[in-house]
Amino acid sequence: MTSLILFYISATFCLSGAILVVTTNNIVYAAFALLVSLMSVAGLYLLLFSPFLSMVQVLVYGGAITIVVMFAIMLTKMEDFKGKTTHKMWPLAIVSAVAIFIILVIGFILESPESTQIQHISFRQLGSILFTQWAIPFELASLVLLIALIGSIILARDDGVTE
Repeated sequence: MTSLILFYISATFCLSGAILVVTTNNIVYAAFALLVSLMSVAGLYLLLFSPFLSMVQVLVYGGAITIVVMFAIMLTKMEDFKGKTTHKMWPLAIVSAVAIFIILVIGFILESPESTQIQHISFRQLGSILFTQWAIPFELASLVLLIALIGSIILARDDGVTE
């Protein structure tokens, strides 16, 4: 019963943080809401008895990604974003989000019971898979973050160049 209550608390924080990320007009508040959502996912991993994934969630996403986002925010001139917080495509975004949600729910409902069997994997096998099969996607993700950080530094740099 206690784990069910903890699940509902963590899920509530996760969903409310995610909703705040996409609805707030202040980018700093959005970054902190993202941190709340990511930490809540770590709590959900703990409830699933997966401390390794929870620790990775806290260190990689909660720590590193949020810090990169905060650096990008701090290094970007806020004057460049005046008047760009509202967009005329909100109705299309809402329709797209609802459509994706419906597709996910249908996929969840139609999932076959045979595919839900738990497979146990050792840390040695997990490390081997991460550094062989998934090494390139992890490196590409780090390159994307590095490019975003370099881009924010270039945008924040004031070298007298006018457009």
